[in-house]
Amino acid sequence: MSRSILAAVLLCSSGLLAPALAQSYVQVEALPNLREAEARARAYGSELRNVNGFRLSTGWYALALGPFANEAQARARLLELRRAGIIPRDSYVSDTRPYGQQFWPVGGAVTAPAPQPEPEAPAVVEAPAPTPAPEIDETPRQARASEGLLSRDQRKELQTAMQWFGFYKAAIDGSFGRGTRGSMAQWQEANGYPATGILTTRQRGELLDSYQGALAELGLGVVDEEQAGIEITMPIGLVEFDRYEYPFVQYSERDGSGIEALLISQPGDADTLFGLYEIMQTLEIVPLEGERSKGRRSFTLTGQNDEIHSYTYARTEGGYVKGFTLVYPPARADEMARVIEIMQDTLVINEGTLTPDLSDEAAQGVDLLSGLDVRQPKQARSGFYVDGRGRVLTTADAVESCGRVTLDDSIEATVTATGDGLALLEPTTSLVPLNYARLAASIGRLRSPVAVAGYSYEGQLQAPTLTYGTLQDIKGLGGEQELKRLELASLPGDVGGPVLDMTGAVSGMLADHDAQGRALPGGVKFALKASVLATFLSENGVVAAASEGGPRLAPEDLAVLGTDMTVLVSCWD
Repeated sequence: MSRSILAAVLLCSSGLLAPALAQSYVQVEALPNLREAEARARAYGSELRNVNGFRLSTGWYALALGPFANEAQARARLLELRRAGIIPRDSYVSDTRPYGQQFWPVGGAVTAPAPQPEPEAPAVVEAPAPTPAPEIDETPRQARASEGLLSRDQRKELQTAMQWFGFYKAAIDGSFGRGTRGSMAQWQEANGYPATGILTTRQRGELLDSYQGALAELGLGVVDEEQAGIEITMPIGLVEFDRYEYPFVQYSERDGSGIEALLISQPGDADTLFGLYEIMQTLEIVPLEGERSKGRRSFTLTGQNDEIHSYTYARTEGGYVKGFTLVYPPARADEMARVIEIMQDTLVINEGTLTPDLSDEAAQGVDLLSGLDVRQPKQARSGFYVDGRGRVLTTADAVESCGRVTLDDSIEATVTATGDGLALLEPTTSLVPLNYARLAASIGRLRSPVAVAGYSYEGQLQAPTLTYGTLQDIKGLGGEQELKRLELASLPGDVGGPVLDMTGAVSGMLADHDAQGRALPGGVKFALKASVLATFLSENGVVAAASEGGPRLAPEDLAVLGTDMTVLVSCWD
């Protein structure tokens, strides 16, 4: 054994030349959830070979490069990568203590390397290499000179990148004025550079690389949908084509992204556009909360609830109505706001549209629109106007435990009074009905004909129907004086509708009377008398109009009168 080897053995055995066992890492990022952390680990892994991911005690997920034999090696690598712009400027050297379970690379160690015991004697270690002086990229004068070589499109691209990260709010015009300079300074400060307001060549490269990386994560790409006549940039990395179902090209979520999209394509003009505006608001993918706006030839719809957000934009151009809907989780609202801007800015309307396929009868239904769920009320009943202000009378049961109430599906209403089995509704917007009830002065003659106007099929038909019957008794089966008994083949949707005599006077309201568990013959129905309606209205500030009588109306005239005064009352969650 040589003398030098023997000396080394003796020194090691005595602890005077113990090897440095502590390991170090370069921590580059910490992410709040595993999904984002894995995505970033893949991104770093395309450039670097020693990427690790560990769970932190705080619940976040750290990405770290290493391990390195000692802190000096880790710090040298940190400076090298930071100068090259490969890792963030706030990256730092860390030991293993903060790191818990390892999640990256897949199949890696279960936990981070355990801390080594302290050596019994001080280890002989080499002095750390001196920190190299930071490399100078360009002076502001040199940066401005290199900036002068940029084309207008390259300048626009820089503005677009700063806009994406929230630093730039003005128009993308390629002009580097005071606003652009201020945005550049903000970006420099946020990324650890001196805030000169003039990006160096390296900084411009870093900004654009970050921007392209963000776009790559979303998978933004151009879709040329020839069948629909639409060209648009959309997040094709997050959605995948599902099917055509007029007037939509439907894209479902990809790999659990939670993102869905529709491309809208149909022939039409402004009337078609605004018809679509109303229809879209009935879909479950357009929640009720959110801003709505209509222009002369376009509209936007936003919808928000605890589960989904959505944005719809459509416009009419060249005899077509085209646009898109983007549906996404609330947690992704910030990044989707930028995607929406891109989709709206890049929407190109080309020749041709989708055409309806009338052969697929199985997919059609009142609760579906092109395969999409239509928002449905809990129940729908009838009511009728009682004055020229558009106030409506219906049964109390029709509006019990409702999150909101609508008249004819689209008019919001509030319940202003209830009692005696009745409810008074008032529209939240100004409303002038075509006609309203005139209450009959008399109870009516037994066996005389009556008619009930109501939405028998709970809104499936666009207008009320008239159901004929007879007055069988002027009290209920139990002697109830507020009721009268009818012989009538009505349906549940008719409840709350006006009972008309043949002159058109309202002699009562069809009621859903509780028969106390008894199964009555199908044609036995009950109505609250006109006197009960008049008392309730008077107590709640409505002066009911009285019928002046008159001749018997023709069936078609009676139907028009019933249609004009009867309204669909819908109860929603």
